[in-house]
Amino acid sequence: MKIEHIAVYVDNLENAKNFFVKYFDAVPNNMYHNKNKGFKSYFLTFDDGARLEIMSKAGISDNNNQINRLGYNHIAFSVGSHENVDRLTAKLKNDGYEVLSGPRTTGDGYYESCIIALEGNIIEVTV
Repeated sequence: MKIEHIAVYVDNLENAKNFFVKYFDAVPNNMYHNKNKGFKSYFLTFDDGARLEIMSKAGISDNNNQINRLGYNHIAFSVGSHENVDRLTAKLKNDGYEVLSGPRTTGDGYYESCIIALEGNIIEVTV
């Protein structure tokens, strides 16, 4: 069994798409738009075949904009090496995203950094 894709609602669909394309080399499909439901989405495919669906819909809002909340906490991207973690973390920081932690080796052995990015959601960058 494998996870086919993960989906997340976003406020600004184009900004979200551009974020994942710029920093994680995602390849988007053509935007799907259901005008009757006010729904739009992109499927973003990453180099290992993993897919993320980013979605927007009229009337969806974030009622609890806290970092620690029930539900989705973060999405982790493996970038292949300590050097790539360092490089991408520096790039994100230089572009104005807040680094919550790292790069560092965690107690459970991960080399990672955590960034608040994409509408206040946490992105983990790991080896």
